[in-house]
Amino acid sequence: MQTFKQYGLSQPILKALEKLNYQKPMEVQDAVLKAFSNKQDLIVQAQTGSGKTLAFALPICEAVDWEGRYPQALVLTPTRELALQIQEGFFKIGRFKRIKAVGLYGKAPFMIQQKELRQKTHVVVATPGRLLEHIEKGTITTTDLRYLIIDEADEMLKMGFMEDVHRIMEAIPKQRQTLLFSATWPKDIDALSREIMKAPQHIQITPQKMTSSQVEAISYEVEEENKLGDLMRLTQAHNPECAMIFCNRRVGVEAVYEALKEAHYACAMLHGGMEQRDRFRVMEDFKKGRYRYLVCTDVAARGIDVHHVTYVVSYDVPEDKEQYVHRIGRTGRGKKTGKAAMLITKAEQSYVEAIEDYIGEALVRGHLPTEAEAEQKVEAFKEKMQQVIEVQKPETEAIHQDILKIHINAGKKTKMRPVDIVGTLCNLPGMAAEDIGIIQIQDISTYVEILNGKGEGVYQQLQSKPIKGRIRRVSKVEHRN
Repeated sequence: MQTFKQYGLSQPILKALEKLNYQKPMEVQDAVLKAFSNKQDLIVQAQTGSGKTLAFALPICEAVDWEGRYPQALVLTPTRELALQIQEGFFKIGRFKRIKAVGLYGKAPFMIQQKELRQKTHVVVATPGRLLEHIEKGTITTTDLRYLIIDEADEMLKMGFMEDVHRIMEAIPKQRQTLLFSATWPKDIDALSREIMKAPQHIQITPQKMTSSQVEAISYEVEEENKLGDLMRLTQAHNPECAMIFCNRRVGVEAVYEALKEAHYACAMLHGGMEQRDRFRVMEDFKKGRYRYLVCTDVAARGIDVHHVTYVVSYDVPEDKEQYVHRIGRTGRGKKTGKAAMLITKAEQSYVEAIEDYIGEALVRGHLPTEAEAEQKVEAFKEKMQQVIEVQKPETEAIHQDILKIHINAGKKTKMRPVDIVGTLCNLPGMAAEDIGIIQIQDISTYVEILNGKGEGVYQQLQSKPIKGRIRRVSKVEHRN
């Protein structure tokens, strides 16, 4: 059996993979890991849910020099949600190599990001607009960038980011290795790759079928005035463990959400008009199983990985044919199976024809459950709404197991430096440099991660051990999964 050990990865990276229970590389991960070491630019076409994030996070975490002061790798991504998820991916894989990844995205405090960038940073994960702000204001140093990853390149084009991408290319070193990832392959991607890449190797993982064979997709013809009732009948009859319901526009999301909420569905909504903190909170709650149904626009169709989603409903037929593939890609991820449903009105037939032409096959038509069939399942549906979803434990839980994060009540204003922290810790019995994780020094606070199960001992000793000539107040910081 193939394992990650065959790629010559270092022990800290292998340790993280073991903790995360990642044993066998997926096809896209195998292909990228083999090709990356040739220093050649890569174009990678792979379906959503195929393991792309790990495919580029692994070689980047392996390649960056920990001693480096400024960012060495830049990941460009179209949405804030995806940026946050990719940042978390680097956090998990680079945990024991002490890789620091900073996320730069809009509707988040610029000053906090600026302070993060002033400290040692290995990887930056950014949306184009916010990255340009930092470049223009001189708050990010790009001179050491050696790796560029453009994720969801097709979505970048669709969202009108190409002008920003070209401006970013002018601000970063030309001598770099570029990896471009995309689930679909519009003609404009070819033009982009010719402009920003040098003799790229093309890796195509996408199977002959555009849609995953692990997802059973059925479409239903409905009348516009009956759609809400049909949706409830469908979901009550099928009673999925966890579902995402997609609408094309914010007003549709709000209308469906209000109707489901009134019908006592355990649900939440997500769309681009919401405040960023509310969007993050909704996604975190959905990942933790606090809602069974998420009503959303396509802002949630890209890169959101929730393992327990078993059912996807296109309440509106997507007007963009490629978006159909990304919607149903929210279920049947990894090796799991899932179901997808689409409600089709007469006015949406032209969109259906475009989707069928794009995926190269006719959509399977089904018959909606009858009212009697739905009625038979109502009690089971109500019972499930009262139950807690059994969600997979966060992968970070295993990573956190041997790590304790401590807070020291001193920072830049008291001239605290990383060397002061490292010197104090390495003088404690049983401690070495490799037992010290990421150090974050703020104005009046310092946060330090103690690795390898040595945190409790360090915490106890620091209660009476001077740091930079004084006893400091040291406390534990609880991890948030």
